[in-house]
Amino acid sequence: MSLREHALTLFRSAVGTVRPAPMLKKAVKLQGDGCPQLLVKGQVFPVKRDLYLVGFGKAVLGMAAAAEEILGDHLIRGIINVPLGIQESLQRAGMQEMLLKPHSKIQVIEGARNNLPDPEALRGAVAIQELAEGLTVDDLLLVLISGGGSALLPAPILPILLEEKEKLTKMLASRGAAIQELNIVRKTLSLLKGGGLARLAYPAQVVSLILSDVIGDPLDVIASGPTAASSHSVQDCLQVLAKYNLLHNLPKSVETVLSSSPTKPTALEDYSHVCNIIIGSNTLALDEARRQAEGLGYTTLILSAAICGEVGRVATLYCQLIQLVCLGFTGLGEGPLSDEVRGNLLQLAAELEIPGLNLAEFLQALRGLGPERPVCILAGGETTVKLQGTGKGGRNQELALRVGLGLYRAQATKVSSPQGRCEIVFLSGGTDGQDGPTEAAGAFCSPELVDEALQEGFDVEAFLSNNDSYTFFSQFQGGHHLLVTGLTGTNVMDIQVILIRATERS
Repeated sequence: MSLREHALTLFRSAVGTVRPAPMLKKAVKLQGDGCPQLLVKGQVFPVKRDLYLVGFGKAVLGMAAAAEEILGDHLIRGIINVPLGIQESLQRAGMQEMLLKPHSKIQVIEGARNNLPDPEALRGAVAIQELAEGLTVDDLLLVLISGGGSALLPAPILPILLEEKEKLTKMLASRGAAIQELNIVRKTLSLLKGGGLARLAYPAQVVSLILSDVIGDPLDVIASGPTAASSHSVQDCLQVLAKYNLLHNLPKSVETVLSSSPTKPTALEDYSHVCNIIIGSNTLALDEARRQAEGLGYTTLILSAAICGEVGRVATLYCQLIQLVCLGFTGLGEGPLSDEVRGNLLQLAAELEIPGLNLAEFLQALRGLGPERPVCILAGGETTVKLQGTGKGGRNQELALRVGLGLYRAQATKVSSPQGRCEIVFLSGGTDGQDGPTEAAGAFCSPELVDEALQEGFDVEAFLSNNDSYTFFSQFQGGHHLLVTGLTGTNVMDIQVILIRATERS
């Protein structure tokens, strides 16, 4: 198998382990007939009267299918909001286990075209709101939450219109706001986010099963935290708007809501009827990829499941790590050149502030890796792209192209580049199968690919300046280097696979 085929195998195995059905069946059981109990990861919830289900997110269809199988006749009714076209996609891909059975008690509403809130998603959110408001103290509400849930649960506080809220979110995103900042604004202007759904369901018992698509798995941030107490206040929302110079550019309705909202976050005791449980994450996916890579004979290291920051800086981090491994392969792992690269890496990591990353320890693990065995570096998380152009792309495709270009440049400027003696493949992909508004999940790249593209007359830098990585990859060699998986039915952010092997002994 080629490095590229190995990279694809590892990506697929990572995604496979966080697929909804196996994950849910591991976490949830229903036992006893007379007075049934729901068991979730060892916690017990008595089903006193009626059991209801709601859900929203890219992975929720598969989660709901598995949940209905477990709950059987105890489930009275359910409503889920899922991405537009996902049922047809999964049907086409032969993924029957992710689809609800005929005569299901769960109503499916598809919406959020291109991962943006729309009238259909709003219709589903209103239906979920009405179900939650009608619950009693003896009812149990099972809430299924995954990434993409925020776009699928739009319920702006009146008089804000959906399009006004969307326009504001788009402006923030285009100015480089991080997902956490977008969520602070969304929560403040929403009826259901920021714990709103849990408050509406009171006094029913609420049990949320969460597939995390956010770095560090913070409950109040995933899908904008509809069942978690918000740790943010209106003040935080105003700070985000001020940071991106949008305070004086707000619709009248948004000003009205901000001026009448409580200034402090809701007290924690309001949530004693709620239990939030994370059943899947990026870390679990990376652990599975590591097992597979070791089985394929790679020395495998996980860098972090919390990679974040501007895509260009993250690309530089990856390029320098790859260069360091290649120096080690050519016997230059110790000495002024590798010391310089290590110094650059430590400085860059400090600037990126990647949560929980101990880069010094990681660099220590890289020392002494020789050319005998190929190396696999795995990472996950979510980068941000500052939009400067009008092209079509996604953060994974842009990251891959930037890494390829960075490695090509490093090779071109050094006459006897150690990289020249290494074969390198870099893969970055979204675990949900959708990278930006494109049909690709991500892309493969290498310095050789960039070299060939330049020789064929492609201006790689111009594509990047225009945020047009998808157009580049689809036009170059017939789109062969795009990672196209189709919707996967799950979502735990992005995964990067770096494979390096020596092409000659030195």
